[in-house]
Amino acid sequence: MKLQPLCLVSFALAHSTASAWQVKGLPQTSRSVSSTNLFSTTVSPAVAAAAAADAASAVRGSVKDHSYCQEPGDRDILVRAARGEKVERTPVWMMRQAGRYMAAFRAYSDKIPFRERSETPDYAVELSLQCHRAYGMDGIIMFSDILTPLPVLGIDFDVVKGTGPVITTSIRTEEDINSMPRHSFDETVPFVGQILQRLSKEAEDANTSLIGFIGAPFTLAAYTIEGKSSKHCLETKKLMMADETGDNKCMTLFLDKLADMMGEYACHQIENGAQIIQVFDSWAHQVSPKWFSAYAKPAAQKTIRIIKEKHPDVPVIYFANGGSSYLELQRDMGCDMICLDWAVDMAQAREILGPDVPVSGNIDPTVLFGTKEQIEQAVRDCIDKAGGPGCHLLNLGHGVMQGTPEESVQWLVDEVKRYKGEQK
Repeated sequence: MKLQPLCLVSFALAHSTASAWQVKGLPQTSRSVSSTNLFSTTVSPAVAAAAAADAASAVRGSVKDHSYCQEPGDRDILVRAARGEKVERTPVWMMRQAGRYMAAFRAYSDKIPFRERSETPDYAVELSLQCHRAYGMDGIIMFSDILTPLPVLGIDFDVVKGTGPVITTSIRTEEDINSMPRHSFDETVPFVGQILQRLSKEAEDANTSLIGFIGAPFTLAAYTIEGKSSKHCLETKKLMMADETGDNKCMTLFLDKLADMMGEYACHQIENGAQIIQVFDSWAHQVSPKWFSAYAKPAAQKTIRIIKEKHPDVPVIYFANGGSSYLELQRDMGCDMICLDWAVDMAQAREILGPDVPVSGNIDPTVLFGTKEQIEQAVRDCIDKAGGPGCHLLNLGHGVMQGTPEESVQWLVDEVKRYKGEQK
């Protein structure tokens, strides 16, 4: 029996104690489905395991395909680097490392809607693990979305293929904010804790770290106000201007409510196993330095403060996408590390932020469409400009792009782990 790749990726969902496997393409499950009841045609575990091994080369990420994460220090090297410690080598993970560039991932994303994938623990755990099994980054990040906790505030959303997130809840007035409900995480997003608890055990078994993440308040506010992806973010900017004049304090109220909720959501992730939190201000490119200082920054600082007050030893990384034009305003975010976008030179960013601000980043994601030599050189340049091996956390300056060759990701990870610094 030899399975097609589409079936193969689902084998990693089974536990060693499973009494049977079932095979019929990918499952269409409910969110509470167990991984031992996914398919309709029963096959013995021995036959299933043999089939998976036979077809392992067909889809990367179905089985462990690297020899990394073997040293004792590999378990927490990402955590130590994110705290700003000098570590034995430069660690690496990548934003959107669990993504559609992988054939194993597309076997799910082409068949199953986003929210079902991200809110069904069996799917989300598998999609979180595929890239680590394939490439051996120094961390596993939960497959989820920054919008996931919005229903806690009664904000409904969907992710439409070809369009992206669509939010139907209208936010325009102070009353819209004051009338918002506040539900519990266990009631509204119970799957988040379930996913993280399982990934925590997987990360321990893989001798690596578990990364949680949240959206920053401004980004979530803007997404909600605009209702979908927006080129100019005009409605959000109108509300900021009305807020500035005192005519409508909707923006201040909304950011404050989101800052509280997102800080608590990050703590919820930590309490379920996350060892690092990255705060994504994905729409920071929509604000000028003035609006960043007045609205986005104070809200993000409040979120970070909530996290650090409750979990002072858990490192928090802040990423303002497009925020490299006002890096000097990010020195005092209150986080442990600043993640840099790709639009600033690493050496220049180091100079602007100063030696006491730990950084991660910031290779241009499009470099991964280049040659092996170009990718390796970009890795070396980034590490050298950051201060040398072990002096920062290497990441891309944005997420891995769809269409990125899988071998390019491996080349990048390999070079980060190999590079010992400039030869003097």
